[in-house]
Amino acid sequence: MKELAKARLYIDGEIRDAEGDKTFDNISPWNAQVVGQAADASAADVDQAITAARRAFDETDWAQDHAGRQALVERYMALLRENREQLVEIARVEAGAAIGAAFRAHVDFALNGGDDLVRLASDIRWEEDRGRREENGAASERIIVREPLGVVAAITPWNVPLYVNIGKVVAALLAGCTVVLKPAPDTPLMGSYMGELAAQAGFPAGVFNVVTSADPAMAGEMLVADPRVDVVSFTGSTGVGKRIMEAGAATLKRIFLELGGKSAKIILDDAPDFAMKVMMSMAIFHAGQGCAMPTRLLVPRSRYDEAVEALGMAYGGFAARWGKYDDPENIMGPVVSQRQMERVLGYIELGQKEGARLLAGGQRDTQKGDGFFVQPTCFVDVTNDMRIAQEEIFGPVLVVIPFEDDEDAIRIANESSYGLSGAVVSADRERAMKVARGIRTGSVSVNDGMCITGDLPFGGVKGSGVGREWGLEGIEEFLDTKAIAIGTA
Repeated sequence: MKELAKARLYIDGEIRDAEGDKTFDNISPWNAQVVGQAADASAADVDQAITAARRAFDETDWAQDHAGRQALVERYMALLRENREQLVEIARVEAGAAIGAAFRAHVDFALNGGDDLVRLASDIRWEEDRGRREENGAASERIIVREPLGVVAAITPWNVPLYVNIGKVVAALLAGCTVVLKPAPDTPLMGSYMGELAAQAGFPAGVFNVVTSADPAMAGEMLVADPRVDVVSFTGSTGVGKRIMEAGAATLKRIFLELGGKSAKIILDDAPDFAMKVMMSMAIFHAGQGCAMPTRLLVPRSRYDEAVEALGMAYGGFAARWGKYDDPENIMGPVVSQRQMERVLGYIELGQKEGARLLAGGQRDTQKGDGFFVQPTCFVDVTNDMRIAQEEIFGPVLVVIPFEDDEDAIRIANESSYGLSGAVVSADRERAMKVARGIRTGSVSVNDGMCITGDLPFGGVKGSGVGREWGLEGIEEFLDTKAIAIGTA
């Protein structure tokens, strides 16, 4: 396996090592071996990044130069695209992405989404005339001005790091904010490499900064607590998101949270090619490590046996087709770490104790190698009150739940603390739309529609988060609105 370059810090326009040249190991999920080193930022390094971002926002024209800023970000996206192959290699080695997943969700979706954001930035109405009005004998001409919020802390996860990094960083930069990116310790190089390309693009010093750290909490806690940081944009677990919202309250930060999911896919009894739709519902893409991935499959009780049979065939046929590093058709590799593997296996053991029937998988697969391989797993005979149906596992584990009718399917889908995404399949579009509208969630796919693209807003309700990423709405998350009234004679 290819050795990765060292992940270095990008602070105040300089690519550099951490204080005292301190580093930590970058471990590949494919073989559990060290494949590189990453700069281990100290508290002083993080403070310098915040200082640089604050100065760049307060003392330069970055926030005001809309056209220049957009042109520079467009150049940055072009550089990212020119280095697509390197980005894919990083995603494969450090995030454990299979080739099929690396090119798609990890890199191409990220690059396409970044290009969408650059294009959509032209639609921002930075100033809007609200007309003249007389009030209490005084006449005023009024305008609405949209302004960047300030310094953004972007705290990102390990599952699809480039995609999430671009969604936050590019949107914030286009809005006129300055950014400190704190990648997850499991995937430090992807964020670091973004910093290297930003330096090549010629970003002004301090506009964009990257700090990597072995400690999963230290840098994030500093960013959340520091009054010089105006916005925290976090993607990760609901538990950590709650702590961030609580800590950020002390300085009244703007908080954006994209959190967990336990999304439901509902296949109605009239779905065309019913068995095939069921077979295509396996939670296998990137080893199930996607917050919006439907991991609860809801099927009609009247066709439940047919669905179980189809899934048995699907998982049986897939058993030999995953976990191959060099297979271009492969879409499932290992989970990201030893810790995540143990978490997933713990949930599989819990599901069996809860009384669910293990239809497929359920084990660590040592035949695939020494990495963190968990077999594609499917539970049937699941009830929605089981923990495996209510809690986010974040691994290749699908739970199958029967429903009686459309209203029952909606009820089951909504009996969740999450509300991030979902899907509905039916031969009747109006029927599918009625079910989709009934689900409390941030996005819904109807009949295989793509509800998650760079030009659409993405985010959740309930325990799945606050605010929206991507689309024009994702840029506007980093803007504030100011009303100005000019008195006239």
